[in-house]
Amino acid sequence: MASVNGNGTSDAIKKDVEYMPIEDVERLERYRPGGYHPITIGELLHGRYRIVHKLGFGAYSTIWMARDQKSEKYVAIKITIADSDLANSQERNVLHRLGNAELKAKSHPASAIIPSILDDFTISGPNGVHQCLVTPVGMMSLAEAKDASSSRLFRLPVARAFSAQLVMAVAYLHSQGVVHADLHPGNILILLPKSMDSLSPEQFYEKHGRPHHEPIICLGQQSLPDGVPAHAVVPIWLGKASEDVSLSEAQIVVTDFGESFTPATTARYHSHTPDMLVPPETYFEPKKSLSFPADIWTLACTLWELIGQRPLFEGFNASADWVIKEHVDTLGTLPLPWWQKWESRSKWFNEDGTRHGATSSRSWEQRFNQSVQEPRQEFNMQPMGDAERTAFLTMLRDMLAFVPEKRPAAGLIMEYEWMQQWALPELNRMKQNMS
Repeated sequence: MASVNGNGTSDAIKKDVEYMPIEDVERLERYRPGGYHPITIGELLHGRYRIVHKLGFGAYSTIWMARDQKSEKYVAIKITIADSDLANSQERNVLHRLGNAELKAKSHPASAIIPSILDDFTISGPNGVHQCLVTPVGMMSLAEAKDASSSRLFRLPVARAFSAQLVMAVAYLHSQGVVHADLHPGNILILLPKSMDSLSPEQFYEKHGRPHHEPIICLGQQSLPDGVPAHAVVPIWLGKASEDVSLSEAQIVVTDFGESFTPATTARYHSHTPDMLVPPETYFEPKKSLSFPADIWTLACTLWELIGQRPLFEGFNASADWVIKEHVDTLGTLPLPWWQKWESRSKWFNEDGTRHGATSSRSWEQRFNQSVQEPRQEFNMQPMGDAERTAFLTMLRDMLAFVPEKRPAAGLIMEYEWMQQWALPELNRMKQNMS
């Protein structure tokens, strides 16, 4: 399962306790009052969940794989830092809201793409009281699958099935009044195949290996403080390279609702998506609250990345001006009021929107060929045919309208030719392969 994202640091981290660094595990300094809960492999939580392995961690939680003794299935348990009222509470509230909505809309085809809260309980420990959310297990995120690959490409049928599910999920969220607000490949998980549930923990270890423990050593003193585990557990890797994901394995869930909000009751003026996915209205209409169209922009960027090798807009530690430059290079000149407001436009562009000097822009067509067609041919993978390419780019151009109100609603995206002729039929084939 993908690690929960979070770059925040706790103000309460104790500065006078230091530990021998251990790679690929959570910040050990966060095992303190108000911080992480110490967990040991084999421990039984809530009288039914036997801890089998670690799945990941973030600034506000650790995530564990457990065997549900009651259902005899594997589950993920997200254990928050003590008394947390931060992003995890927002996520819990949103998922409960969607869970209740799901009872009213069981027939909605996208309800399965939103993670179900299978159970919700608290545990008390040496560091405080911790909220625990039980959900299905994710095998890996789409970003992790690409990172594990030399080609960084999904096979086209798999990418289409992913895309269909993602559009359906956003349409469902929006129909329930919720903006996800942090859509990107790192927050989309491929579910663990149901066949895994037939494995006992011992059989699971035989297939995937036993947990790797590293002793925790406290520098400058002999004994560990209370509330610190004796060993750190390195998270398991259950995934595979993107090109090895089969159509029958292409079932996803959208995760990480810590940034989600309801525009009807909450004003949101800042986007916390990765820099290159921030919608342009954030820069040019800072006093106007974001709403559903912001998700449509990031959805389009994410669909591009599922089909292609590289992101649509690119930059390292990019400034806001660089992001806007990428938008103009790719999509053309900004609306006139925005264009006139953008003071840095003269760094790259003439007043008519053309590049000045010897520099040239990478056009929409160039980016598609460089990210989709050429890499697919290089790795002997199926490129898009002309008809599909036209339909796909037509849909994305509409979704990437600069003016938010001109972007199609998520429900309308379902009706686009590419969805109807390529993405949804592939999703149906995926479901047939799974049955």
